[in-house]
Amino acid sequence: MKKIELEIIAISHSVTQTQSYAVVLGEVNGSRRLPIVIGGFEAQAIAVALEKMNPSRPLTHDLMGLVFQGFGIELERVVITSLKNSTFFARLILRQQNELGTKLVEIDARPSDCLALASALKRPIFVTRSLFHDVEDMSDHLAGANEQEDVGEEDSEEPGEQA
Repeated sequence: MKKIELEIIAISHSVTQTQSYAVVLGEVNGSRRLPIVIGGFEAQAIAVALEKMNPSRPLTHDLMGLVFQGFGIELERVVITSLKNSTFFARLILRQQNELGTKLVEIDARPSDCLALASALKRPIFVTRSLFHDVEDMSDHLAGANEQEDVGEEDSEEPGEQA
């Protein structure tokens, strides 16, 4: 499964859901964006990590990193895997080393927790290529519908491919 690396480029109040935030993920070495709505606690954890603040006590996501470390587990990466009924899904990809060798373990998790953990532990974030294309297609479709509402029939054009 092909993946695209993302980075967190912004966090803002969500315009669609009250008491929520939108984290905007940007394609590394690219211009595409993926906004995901998250809760306030996760937004705070991400902001603390991005601003390189050092709280006096570990936040929940920092604590998870310490637990991982205590058991010889490393968060290798997070992957945003799918979108179903307007809900994103994600997975933690963990690497565990022991006397028998190395084992990769995938754990289903909320994207907000995955992003907060990735921020706290400075680990890469990926999205599946197919999901990115699905989200782009959905955005293009919604943008096209909005344009149709804004212009008369004679002004509408077929959407062209973007560079």
